[in-house]
Amino acid sequence: MSLSISVAMCTYNGVRFLKKQLASIAAQSRPPDELVVCDDCSSDGTPEVLNEFARSSRFATRFVVNHEHLGSTKNFEKAIFLCQGKIISLADQDDVWYRHKLERIEEAFMRSSAIVAAFSDADVIDEDARPLGFKLWKACRFDSGEQARFAKHRALEVLVRHPVVTGATMAFRRELFDIVAPIPFDHIHDRWISFLLVARGQFEVIREALMQYRQHKEQQAGLPPQKLSGLIAQAQRRGATFHHEEIDRFRQLRERLTRRETDFPYAQTALHEIERKVTHLTHRAQLPQTRIARLPLVLRESLNLGYWRYSAGWNSIARDLVIR
Repeated sequence: MSLSISVAMCTYNGVRFLKKQLASIAAQSRPPDELVVCDDCSSDGTPEVLNEFARSSRFATRFVVNHEHLGSTKNFEKAIFLCQGKIISLADQDDVWYRHKLERIEEAFMRSSAIVAAFSDADVIDEDARPLGFKLWKACRFDSGEQARFAKHRALEVLVRHPVVTGATMAFRRELFDIVAPIPFDHIHDRWISFLLVARGQFEVIREALMQYRQHKEQQAGLPPQKLSGLIAQAQRRGATFHHEEIDRFRQLRERLTRRETDFPYAQTALHEIERKVTHLTHRAQLPQTRIARLPLVLRESLNLGYWRYSAGWNSIARDLVIR
């Protein structure tokens, strides 16, 4: 017994890395049943590379060029809708898959019908494919404690704090996308999908690195800063506006869960966590300008563990006391 697998890929001016990614998909020990690629009006030769690949592919390959630029989120939404497989595996244009990636993904879903999605670790490489010496989960600060929470069906406690499911490593059951879509244009697709699916059921955490995740300056959303100087610079950019934008995103998730509550068995737990997250973010957004006036407010939020449950702990406390 096997499950049909579709690969949903989005491209945009990705000719520099695309051939290697397509070659790695073609070399899978368990080939996909289909590859669906939506190109978002590329002007660099990407369509020519895709057409050439489609002509020689040993599995069904569907290549669609958008009539207008949709942006990453809506482009992925379109590609997923066009997929016909039981399992959807997302793919970025600039990574490299290890030969056994889809084989491991299929094994994960075959273990239990209760598994709604799966995601893996990855080795991080630079734009010239040189290893950077660390893995994706370490870069995202997805540590062993948070991995254990996923395994114990407490993934909401992790995702309400920070996003750890990278779309390029994620796969999910196609039938569930109908309760996830449409995705708001101002959300990143993997964050929206993963949060809602966690409110639906069990995620399989594949601790093995199944691909190489490429870090380069042209990508839309890279990894969090790894050095102290980068963390400080990021903190300086994240003021009240950032917190208000986060509040709006969580309110959109709340609206979807409320409207389709019967589709999400863990909706009430998710809604409770969202309310507490919004309260915490509101506290951070409304801190006074003067440092001395912030101190008792930050202390109170520290004592109720808000900074640890919904932000980055001591790093966020330092930001609110010193950098803001």
